[in-house]
Amino acid sequence: MGLESAQELHHFLTQSSWEAQALRRQRLEFILRIVKDRKIVIIIDETGDPKKGKATDYVARQYLGRLGKIDNGIVAVVSYGLVDGLTFPLMFEIYQPKQRLKLKDSYLSKPQIASPMIREIKAMGFEIDCVLADSFYGESTSTFIRCLQGLNIQFALCDSE
Repeated sequence: MGLESAQELHHFLTQSSWEAQALRRQRLEFILRIVKDRKIVIIIDETGDPKKGKATDYVARQYLGRLGKIDNGIVAVVSYGLVDGLTFPLMFEIYQPKQRLKLKDSYLSKPQIASPMIREIKAMGFEIDCVLADSFYGESTSTFIRCLQGLNIQFALCDSE
């Protein structure tokens, strides 16, 4: 059994009565109960999906790691948790390229997107052992590194090559 078409799934997702933020918080609270007081490693990365056209918000020509090149696509900054050899998604936020901002938007770099994620994860009660990210985030001393230092979280910024 399942859905007859992708259109049915689209309607289910777009017309359901849940609030995305409330659902995300509930999912994170569930994960927190499972990991209990074990320390987690947070991995910050971005993922990009190729997209044709520009109908989807924030699609632009940008670096897509999946393809290893600049192409038309959408990119999200993602935080993953790692505990006892198990990796699980925590949060993600869509990166909004400057050239595709809407009037109500203000530009945030990828490190500026990642910093509030870490603050929120810590504020929820997750015990953070350390944060791992690629060297791109190390270039953001005023945002990302200061955030981690302010929260007294150890970190390692690795060269992605």
